[in-house]
Amino acid sequence: MEGRGLVLVTGGSGYIASFCIARLLQEGWHVRTTVRSLSRANEVRASLSKLPVRGDRLTFAAADLKSDKGWSEALGGCNYVMHVASPLPSSSPKTDDELLRPARDGALRVLAAARDAGVRRVVMTASTAAIAYGRGGRSTPFTENDWSDETNRADTSAYERSKTIAERTAWAWVKDHGKHLEFTTINPGAVLGPVLGKDFSTSIEIVKKLIDGSLPGLPRFGWALVDVRDVADLHYRAMLSSKAAGERFIGAGSFYWMSDIARTIQTRLPHLAQRVPTRSLPDWLLRPLSMFDPVVRERLFELGKERPVSAAKAKDLLGWLPRANDEAIVDTAQSLLAQGLV
Repeated sequence: MEGRGLVLVTGGSGYIASFCIARLLQEGWHVRTTVRSLSRANEVRASLSKLPVRGDRLTFAAADLKSDKGWSEALGGCNYVMHVASPLPSSSPKTDDELLRPARDGALRVLAAARDAGVRRVVMTASTAAIAYGRGGRSTPFTENDWSDETNRADTSAYERSKTIAERTAWAWVKDHGKHLEFTTINPGAVLGPVLGKDFSTSIEIVKKLIDGSLPGLPRFGWALVDVRDVADLHYRAMLSSKAAGERFIGAGSFYWMSDIARTIQTRLPHLAQRVPTRSLPDWLLRPLSMFDPVVRERLFELGKERPVSAAKAKDLLGWLPRANDEAIVDTAQSLLAQGLV
């Protein structure tokens, strides 16, 4: 096989996965990516065609996180795995199991198939949701030594609980059953950046709502932000570095309140300034409004809580240098407009 080897990227139709695939192709790797149905292959190729990549090194395999079928075939001959696929809440889930089971059981399916196929290392996309929740807000940055307290239902949602349990379970499985399989997790913050189509990170909705006129004001929500291109870069560095085996890496920049994001759009993209709300939305007003919006209602515990994180480990060990938040915000807004999504 020409090229540097074969990497499996799970969830090829996803936002982060698209940029991981592009980075691998640009670096000369062959990539096999999983989709729930092979009918989505053309859609994935169409998204990737918007990036400077060589598509003849990309192939597809059908596999679903909820089923054992297809994973051994998908992993055959692979040197590395980027396990990016994970369920995301499109609306408020009725039970934790709607997110937890595919996230946890899917990770274990991928890990077992990777071990059996002789894969060297699995890099799994986790989240700061597994690091900075269940313990309230604080000014001191969270690090990779921190774990969210999934038992604190007053400071977590089903999403944080599922990400925490899934990552903990994966680490425990590798320790007990992984044999020679190396394992690394990447814990991104709220992922922004250029969109390639309608499949993008849930976090993109933050910018979308600020520029589509749907927000009456600025609630006191905030996030540690990161650009999707930098998330893909961190996955790539963690795949190859000898220092990454057995480690977690936070991938996020500064903590921004929604008002900070709004201010960036207003100052860097003045032609959009009139679309962006300027007044604060007080907590007492948001609570009754949440009665009509289940997604907002699910996130009320976030109001006013600052959760900064430190990416010092990724920078020091892997040489990771993410772009500034403002650049990610501007590129997100501009691509939403260019794609006709706003």
